[in-house]
Amino acid sequence: MENKEPKIFFTNNLKFLRERKKVSQAVLSEAINVTRVKLALIEIGKTKAMEPHFMLSISNYFKISLDTLMTVDISKLGELKIRDLEAGNDIYIKGGNLRVLAISVDKSDQEHVDYVPIKGRAGYVSGGYADPDYISELPKYHIPNLSKHRTYRTFPVVGDSMLPFPQNMDLTGKFIEDWSQIKPESLALVVLKGQDIIFKAITLLQDGMLQCRSLNPIYELYTVPLEEILEIWEFHSYQTTELPETTATIATVLQSLDDIKKMIIQKP
Repeated sequence: MENKEPKIFFTNNLKFLRERKKVSQAVLSEAINVTRVKLALIEIGKTKAMEPHFMLSISNYFKISLDTLMTVDISKLGELKIRDLEAGNDIYIKGGNLRVLAISVDKSDQEHVDYVPIKGRAGYVSGGYADPDYISELPKYHIPNLSKHRTYRTFPVVGDSMLPFPQNMDLTGKFIEDWSQIKPESLALVVLKGQDIIFKAITLLQDGMLQCRSLNPIYELYTVPLEEILEIWEFHSYQTTELPETTATIATVLQSLDDIKKMIIQKP
């Protein structure tokens, strides 16, 4: 079988990032100590043999790893992914490699639904979420009828901020890779850097912030910078041992009053 030559995106990424930052060829060439003509020729693919120090200079200038500049077509990433990349966030890119979600599988190579217990939260948000060894040690759930093309994870959620959801439940979410696809007011679990895991109705804002709203109106709306977020898991389902509280509706009250009225009328 013929081996295809890997595609290199360096020149395309160079031009894309320069234009994205609104930096002229003259300014960039001066910053990395090459002639503007040479930079222009590289951008249009007329110079194939690029010196290593030139490529490293470009990597340092844009603060993006050389591996990524070479192997990832950055222009094809969504806006949020590009912002994360430029910010050095490891949600999508870490150490020059595309970040792969750490998962565990069973003997038939099917993904487990990993369960992150309350006591394991600190380890999860401090790096365990991306550590295959940590993930392999988590308890496992089996939930029937899940999509084989999605990754699911279960987290315990405690508190009254999302009433009428139970105050104590295990919530299962679907991993969201492309945040640009998040619809406004989506219910989701949000894993925050070195902090906590929250369950909110979320909306992506244009200023690089995530709006978080509790369903319980006594809690105030707030925003979180995208660079402070490690993962987002779209709400799928929840499990609880709590029985739902019954609340009297207007219809029930009116029916009860009507029954009482009939009883009074029937009395001799």
